[in-house]
Amino acid sequence: MIFSPGITVGGLFFVCDTISNIAKLRSRKKRGVLKSTGDNRQRQTLFEKSASCYDAHMIEEKLETLVREALSVLDVQVNTVLVESPAEPGHGDYATNAALMYAKAAGLSPRELAANLVNEMMRILPEEVEAIEVAGPGFINFRLSDTYFSRALAEALNQKGNWGHNETLKGKKVIVEYTDPNPFKEFHIGHLMSNAIGESIARIIVASGAETKRACYQGDVGMHVAKAVYGMKQLHSNTESIQAHLSPVFLGKAYAIGANAYESNETAKASIVEINKKIYSREDAEINTLYDAGRAVSLKYFEVIYKKLGTAFDEYFFESKTGAFGKQIVIDNPQIFEKGEGGAVVYRGDEAKGLHTRVFINAEGLPTYEAKELGLAKIKYDTYPYDTSIVITANEVNAYFKVLLDAMSKVFPELAAKTIHISHGMLRLPTGKMSSRTGDVITAEALIADVKEKAFEKIDNSAFTNEKKNEVAEQVAIGAIKYSILRQASNKDIIFDFDQSLSFEGDSGPYLQYAHARALSVLAKAHDKKIDALSYHHSTNLLHKHLLRYPSVVSRASTEREPHYIATYLIELAREFNGYYGNTIILDGAPDEAYKLALVKATTLTLKNGLHLLGIPTPETM
Repeated sequence: MIFSPGITVGGLFFVCDTISNIAKLRSRKKRGVLKSTGDNRQRQTLFEKSASCYDAHMIEEKLETLVREALSVLDVQVNTVLVESPAEPGHGDYATNAALMYAKAAGLSPRELAANLVNEMMRILPEEVEAIEVAGPGFINFRLSDTYFSRALAEALNQKGNWGHNETLKGKKVIVEYTDPNPFKEFHIGHLMSNAIGESIARIIVASGAETKRACYQGDVGMHVAKAVYGMKQLHSNTESIQAHLSPVFLGKAYAIGANAYESNETAKASIVEINKKIYSREDAEINTLYDAGRAVSLKYFEVIYKKLGTAFDEYFFESKTGAFGKQIVIDNPQIFEKGEGGAVVYRGDEAKGLHTRVFINAEGLPTYEAKELGLAKIKYDTYPYDTSIVITANEVNAYFKVLLDAMSKVFPELAAKTIHISHGMLRLPTGKMSSRTGDVITAEALIADVKEKAFEKIDNSAFTNEKKNEVAEQVAIGAIKYSILRQASNKDIIFDFDQSLSFEGDSGPYLQYAHARALSVLAKAHDKKIDALSYHHSTNLLHKHLLRYPSVVSRASTEREPHYIATYLIELAREFNGYYGNTIILDGAPDEAYKLALVKATTLTLKNGLHLLGIPTPETM
């Protein structure tokens, strides 16, 4: 996209409720009340009667409406209008290619249509716009006013913790399911991927106005449980001894023993299959005792990790509850599910759609993951009548989930339409992929502890007690891990780099945390000095402009359900602030000191709010 100077129009009139006044202006124009050359006195009088509110979030929508209305006045049929921030600040604050898109329909060259649009928009110019320019082959650039920038900054400071929020999902009910660790297996680093992404998406959806429930679905029955119970019995000969040794690590070892035995020993495999049946039937007292004790230990262990990660689930769903219901759903729909080999019940996927056949009830008459998921969708809805259900899983189950959603579209079409599946890549260390089956598992707890230890060594603050240093080190570790996950699109694999993730100078969570702490330290030194966003007009300040982009970034992250847009924005903001901090004497008593402090305060607010949406803690000192 090429931009160059062209036609420029300006003029400021104080108006907030611009969009609602456009229809009035057009009506007055048609009646001859408002001259085509623009009667400033008449415009000012009309605008002075409009509402005096101000909404910093609405500028893009206002500009889009402005362009749409101008096209409509010129009798141009409109579909899409794009108003975006140019890559180069020198090209204006916003730009549209509407003239290029609709020139053919208007029977004009792009530059002719652009000039006509500019003339038309001049008649209904909102106060936020300082100037409009035709550039290059027909782009239209908008330059916003000092008044807009000052008021928008003041509005950001007034909104405090709500700065950046929007109401695009107001009135909607959303349930976000994520993390989903299996009891009797260890909480490994793969679960950190699902948790970091799911928690961030949930927070972004809350910030978009939706009533949101966080849900965790846990596999507390199934072959993995039977393998773990078998392993428990191999590790100790009696129930009392097993109960005395129960711990997450013990369960991990037991599962590895059972998984290996299942693969290598036919006798053991038969025993595990039998244990699995007894877990479902609850007919064996000893198995029940081992199962109940192991399940309780696992769930308690998971809660400790959830707390570390800043997650509090609203709803817990378990396969032990969804299984029987899901099985009955399959049985009740013989027109959709059919008998397969060995007495199993299957769903035949449409090969033309790239779907394969999946077993929903196995040969032993037990529901598979697929049947349980089908039951889960309905149980979720009965628990919380959602408008949207977001399910976050590893991309290893993508093919399976496509078949599930296809089957769901025939059993519960209304629920399938409300379900969104988001898949993520794998998190690995440089040592390679882990395996629960072999016992070569990197647990989330171990990774957090390792990163925390390295963070502890990097924190150099003589004012910290060991207890405080330990607290901050854990916050930095959580920030390092979560940012490493959220800095890129969710579907990509990640190899966790300890050095990069803990860098205080690069693309990392600690870099963002440190920028926030640095900005807070400036405010602490200022004590009770005046902070005033309206005291100085400076629309060319790049930090100021970058701060005001935050709401649109949150909106995009919500629409696309991709936290990495916020992560990228915050890194750019931190760099912009650090450059400003390094080149500006802020506490100098100059006439613009109150304005500079407003920029610093807005930076702390934006970093804090943005990091919150990523689920990253913000220590006040580092």
